[in-house]
Amino acid sequence: MRVRRRRTRAPREASRPVSSAWRENLESVLWAVAVALLIRTFLIAPFKIPSGSMRPTLLEGDRILVNKFLYRVRDPKAGEIIVFRFPENPKRPFIKRLAAVGGDLVEIRDGHLWVNGELSANAQVHNFFYYNQGEFGQEDHVVRVPDGMYYVLGDNSSSSHDSRYWGFVPRRLLIGKAVCIFWPPSRLRVLR
Repeated sequence: MRVRRRRTRAPREASRPVSSAWRENLESVLWAVAVALLIRTFLIAPFKIPSGSMRPTLLEGDRILVNKFLYRVRDPKAGEIIVFRFPENPKRPFIKRLAAVGGDLVEIRDGHLWVNGELSANAQVHNFFYYNQGEFGQEDHVVRVPDGMYYVLGDNSSSSHDSRYWGFVPRRLLIGKAVCIFWPPSRLRVLR
């Protein structure tokens, strides 16, 4: 009787086929792009400062990171630097300092911000001189901020187009809180 010998096949090469390696790399890149888009859409996004309305806090060309998630879990607080869509042109992002929230009474008197009949105790707001300009910032004129709205001011009052001129920012137009300057490296810092 003859014994049949099985043929043994040569062992497969240790490396994977080239098409499999390309597919793995492509999948990794696609996952990285998807995660980056999710982070930018819902958590944190970069913005570039286009004007001097927030001088000396933010300078033209500074690049900042904005926390887009924070205001989903808590309300903005007076003194925070916020990024929002401009009420008169929602495609345009604006950045200003939050001066007062819905229900507050706002007045600019002698260059200082008064909220609810008292000089603003908020250090970030109190450090700047505010000019009486615009319909919502006239001298001897108290403005009530409607519920669900915000009154914002630029730190550089003389060249800031803010709530004194166009009114209030609805909550639905908020993008997030400015967290830090990340560029240029010489200006790297956390924003207050």
